[in-house]
Amino acid sequence: MPKVKTHKGIAKRFKVTGSGKKAKHRAANRGHILGKKSGKRKRHLRNGGIVTGTSVRMIIEAIRPSL
Repeated sequence: MPKVKTHKGIAKRFKVTGSGKKAKHRAANRGHILGKKSGKRKRHLRNGGIVTGTSVRMIIEAIRPSL
């Protein structure tokens, strides 16, 4: 059997929390073209978020396939 590998694209975008049951993500629209966005909007985009719904299990299994 071949090794089960981590999905590198997902691993770059998400991080599993310490409990291993949630996934954190960075806020979108924060990469470039920041001059036209208001300070309030950019300030709120600094905080990431927690992934909710059914996609959490898929993300965790893609990042940590052996668990």
